[in-house]
Amino acid sequence: MELFKYMETYDYEQTVVCQDKESGLKAIIAIHDTTLGPALGGTRMWTYPSEEEAFEDALRLAKGMTYKNAAAGLNLGGGKTVIIGDPRKDKNEAMFRAFGRFIQGLNGRYITAEDVGTTVEDMDLVYSETDYVTGISPAFGSSGNPSPVTAYGVYVGMKAAAKEAFGDDSLEGKTIAVQGVGNVAFSLCKYLHEEGARLIVTDINKEAVKRAVEAFGAKAVDINDIYSVACDIYSPCALGATINDETIPQLKAKVIAGAANNQLKETCHGDIIQEKGIVYAPDYVINSGGVINVADELVGYNRERAMKKVETIYDSITKIFDIAKRDGIPSYEAANRMAEERIETMKKSRRQFLQNGMTILSRGRG
Repeated sequence: MELFKYMETYDYEQTVVCQDKESGLKAIIAIHDTTLGPALGGTRMWTYPSEEEAFEDALRLAKGMTYKNAAAGLNLGGGKTVIIGDPRKDKNEAMFRAFGRFIQGLNGRYITAEDVGTTVEDMDLVYSETDYVTGISPAFGSSGNPSPVTAYGVYVGMKAAAKEAFGDDSLEGKTIAVQGVGNVAFSLCKYLHEEGARLIVTDINKEAVKRAVEAFGAKAVDINDIYSVACDIYSPCALGATINDETIPQLKAKVIAGAANNQLKETCHGDIIQEKGIVYAPDYVINSGGVINVADELVGYNRERAMKKVETIYDSITKIFDIAKRDGIPSYEAANRMAEERIETMKKSRRQFLQNGMTILSRGRG
C-alpha cells in the first residue's frame, strides 16, 4: 500500500502509528475527517494477516465512521483504531493504558470506544489515561456496552428494509441468515427471535454458534454455506467485504441488512445487488445505533433520549430508499449523498464564515 497516495485519494487527515514494546501494543489510529467535529470511532483488535491489511482496515473503517456520523446527524467526524493482536490472549492492562496515553496526545481530535475484539473493561483501562473515550462502565457515568443498542438499531433498520422489499415491516415468519453471532448479532438475534423470525447462523467461533442455537433454536451452518442458504434476509454481522463477486451469485435473499461495517467489497457490488433486485440497507446507517448511543455520553448520557434517537434509523433507511427511487440510484449511493451533502454544507458554511471575518478585518484596517 502506498499510504500517502491512499490518504490523498480519499482525503484522510491523519494516521498515527502507536507501539509500546513492554506491553506489545501495535496500533493504528486513522482520522478521516473532522469537518463536523472530533473524530469518533471504536477500537478494533484483530489478528491481521499483515500490517498492510491492518492499515487498510483502519483507513476503510475511519472513512466509514465519517459517513456514519454524518448520516446519523451527529456533530462528529470519523476515525478508527485497529490493534494488531489476538483479543483472546494478547490483551493486558499496560497495553490499553499505553493506548490511552497515545489518544490523550491527540488532545481531543479523536475519541474512541469499544469495537470488535475490545470490551467495556478494555475501555475502562483506556479511560484511566484519557477522557477521550466512550462506552466505559456505567460506574463512571457512561452508557456501558453499546452492543445491545447497536443491535436494536439494526433491528429497526431491518424492519424498514423488509417493508421496502415485502410491503410489510413484520419479521414474523421470515428466515434470516445471520453471519457472525458476536455481541451485537446475539442481541439482534434476540430481537428477531422474539418477533418470530426463523434464524440461520454461522461464526468462526463455535461456542458463539452453540449459544445462539440453544438460546433461539437457530439452525447452524458452515461459514462458507451462509451465503447460499434459502432465506428472506441476509444479515452480515462479522467482518466487512462479504458482498463481493464470489458471494453475490450465491445469495437467495431479497434483503441485505446487517451490523457489519463496509459490507460491499467495492461500490460496484452495490450496483450489482440493485440490478438483482436485492434491497440493501446501507451498513453505516443501519448500524449507527452504537455510535448514536455513545455520542449521547458527550452531552451527559440519557438512555431514553439515546434510544429515541436510535429509533430514527427506521426513518433514515426509509428516506434513503425514497432518495434512491427518486434519483434512480442504488441505496448505498443515496446514503453517501445524504452524508456528503451534510459535510459539504458545513465546509461551505465555515469558508463563508472565514471570508466574512476577513472582510470585516479588512474594513477595520481601512
